[in-house]
Amino acid sequence: MQYRSFGRLDWSVSALGFGMMRLPVLNHDHEQIDEAEAIRMVRCAIDRGLNYIDSAVIYHGGKADGFVGKALRDGYRDRVKVATKVPTWLVDKPDDLERFLSGQLEQMQIGPIDFYLFHSLDRGRWKKMKEFKAIAWAERALADGRIKHLGFSFHDRLEGLKQIIDEYDGWELCQIQYNYLDTKYQAGTEGLRYAAAKGLAVVAMEPLRGGCLADPPPAVREVFDRAPHKRTPAEWGLQWVWNQPEVAVVLSGMSTLPQVQENLDSAERSGVGALSGMELALFDAARTASHKLGWIACTGCGYCLPCPKDIPIPDYFAMQNLAAYGKVERGREAYAWRPKERHADMCSQCGQCEERCPQHLPIQQLLPQVHAALKP
Repeated sequence: MQYRSFGRLDWSVSALGFGMMRLPVLNHDHEQIDEAEAIRMVRCAIDRGLNYIDSAVIYHGGKADGFVGKALRDGYRDRVKVATKVPTWLVDKPDDLERFLSGQLEQMQIGPIDFYLFHSLDRGRWKKMKEFKAIAWAERALADGRIKHLGFSFHDRLEGLKQIIDEYDGWELCQIQYNYLDTKYQAGTEGLRYAAAKGLAVVAMEPLRGGCLADPPPAVREVFDRAPHKRTPAEWGLQWVWNQPEVAVVLSGMSTLPQVQENLDSAERSGVGALSGMELALFDAARTASHKLGWIACTGCGYCLPCPKDIPIPDYFAMQNLAAYGKVERGREAYAWRPKERHADMCSQCGQCEERCPQHLPIQQLLPQVHAALKP
């Protein structure tokens, strides 16, 4: 395993971190983690040197934090640092902050939480956290030892990132969406460098953009096929992020043991400056080819759910992206299989999904377009 510096802390983090958002499940039910298999995956990663686990209240319908506690029994807790998050959009009053943290500590049963993050901050949620005096509350939790370090995850424009960083000196880490397509999206490369220059450890999430970059369209595959050194699409994407010196750790939400093993192998080959100039030029070409496809920038996080009309929004965006990749029939076949009363045209335009979407997608506008493109 390769290790990297973690901001101002005197600690080295594994190049690969394990995200708890996409664990294997039973019966296609996102809330039923296949705990036996998932524990095998997590412990395999730790045995090979991974030392950073990332969770959150909302992952797997509220089951991920408790799962982490189970996975880290039998001596594994002492070998990793654990990050989890308070869901800022669900905090309606100051007392909710304490309620969430107390519940997480009870669920996890791992002792103090190493890294506690304000989840999915944007300028609006940051304003609310300031009104609720959330930083003062977090500093009390730091002082009494229930959490050890404070950070935030971020989904907003670059200006919002700079504001949040500049308005509090106590941040020790931030988590941003970063991959070879998102160099100018949300925080982007400028935000990455800004945070690192301020001494924050930068945790890169969505390095494969919800798996899209692990299975790219033919036009993108053709670009990477030009390289004399062959890699899988997933490894190309991960190696690009690891090539950036400002990135501390790259998170991957892995769903199978082969994915874990492949990503661990990739991490062992990683390093700043490991890509040649010719290889970096391929990413420019792949980026251009991808942007021409007009795909929907959904990462499949599921924050938009539940929908009052029970519309599986991320699934439909994935089907639409299949069509954008030239796999029109596959997208239409998958859509036709879903009950008509849950099709995208059943959207009531309530707007709840858009309020929760970290990508700030115009979901109400997109759903009718998806139905028009995919309907039988």
